[in-house]
Amino acid sequence: MSFTRTLRAVGGAVVAGALLFGTAPVASADQIRKDQWPLTAFGADDIWKVSTGKGVTVAVIDQPVDGNHPDLKGNVLPGKNFAGGGTADHADGKQEHGTAMASLIAGHGHGAGGSEGVKGLAPDAKILPLGMDFEGSGDSAEFGKGSMSYAAPLRYAVDHGASIVNMSFDTANTEPSSAEQAAVDYARKHDVLLVASSGNAGVETPRNPAAASGVLAVGAVDVDLKVWKYSNYGTHIKLLAPGVHIRSAGVEDPYRLANGTSDAAAYVSAAAALLRAKFPDLTAGQIANRLVKSAVVPDDKKDAKLPDPHYGYGTIRPYSALTTDIPPGSKNGPLPALGGESSPGSSKDAEQGAKTGSNKGMSTGALVGIFAGGAVVLAIVLGAVITVRKKNRRNDPPSGGAGGYGGPGGSGGFVPHPPNPNSYQQRPSGPGSYPSAPPTQPPGR
Repeated sequence: MSFTRTLRAVGGAVVAGALLFGTAPVASADQIRKDQWPLTAFGADDIWKVSTGKGVTVAVIDQPVDGNHPDLKGNVLPGKNFAGGGTADHADGKQEHGTAMASLIAGHGHGAGGSEGVKGLAPDAKILPLGMDFEGSGDSAEFGKGSMSYAAPLRYAVDHGASIVNMSFDTANTEPSSAEQAAVDYARKHDVLLVASSGNAGVETPRNPAAASGVLAVGAVDVDLKVWKYSNYGTHIKLLAPGVHIRSAGVEDPYRLANGTSDAAAYVSAAAALLRAKFPDLTAGQIANRLVKSAVVPDDKKDAKLPDPHYGYGTIRPYSALTTDIPPGSKNGPLPALGGESSPGSSKDAEQGAKTGSNKGMSTGALVGIFAGGAVVLAIVLGAVITVRKKNRRNDPPSGGAGGYGGPGGSGGFVPHPPNPNSYQQRPSGPGSYPSAPPTQPPGR
């Protein structure tokens, strides 16, 4: 094991100890919040001291959203249901994907101080739900096989105040229709940032809307910050975010657990909402620029030409995106200019930004600095971890994540605890996982 990897393992043990000793009362009181490993990995408590997404509206083109869920109530606008008519702020038991995505973006939790339930990365943002149709139900549901497209909902989002649009779905097509691409262009002309999931088939073929020109295509990483093996890839991928063992709000059951690039896209949309709240004068492209220039790539990718087909510009680091001194850059950032031509210097700037400064994998020296003087704490922590493991070996946490992913200073080494079964969880293989996955892979969303 290399010195860097050894230090990462040590860091993981230290953070595991902090979780055991520092947050045990909260975790035991609310397992749901404890299961939200991305919040800890992102350093959410420090992020919320800088921005909470207040004043930003994120449109969610998806199944309708349950605006009465205790973790979302008050943060969901009426919206419009393009499939069944009326508003889109209520959902039945078979329509929970939109609720799940909304909760990852703008959930505020419930209970004393919002300490229970699911909390989104941008808890003060507002959700504009835009309901779409699905063919089939439950695991057999697939977006876009019916007669509707996302063109009309996207235009509605733009005309009703959304500055970010989350599209956690992929259609049956590999390219957008002319009406859909026109709607994408319309959104971009109105300075709206578009985020879409890449898909969960583990293939290189682009899927619509992630394939549409001008959309931020997002893939998923697991708790070790490795690309999820079922995350679609290709030259169109721009960013990565957590998408494995993701706890979110449900409808038929209060909470669900699933894997998918859908969740990853929701986290990118939430990070964008944080940035739009703090930097209201930046364009959508410049917001994307901050996301890609603060993203982190593995050590073996730091000198590669970016975007990489699997890693894009890297995994998002919202705290760094909010606090790092990053020049605004060109209007379109890493996105192509309208008309298909690259913005002057945009791709080159994004590539250079992701390869330099705070965007590299953490160096050995940085890791030494972070963990210097922690030998005593480590001994105590390791003893506690060993004791816990002996008592419950089946719940061993996964190995430590890559450094450079977290809160202030980008400190990493986080060892997230995988979600534990409880009476409220919907397992990834349970009803309602979306979209249905090939039989050989874990269902994604």
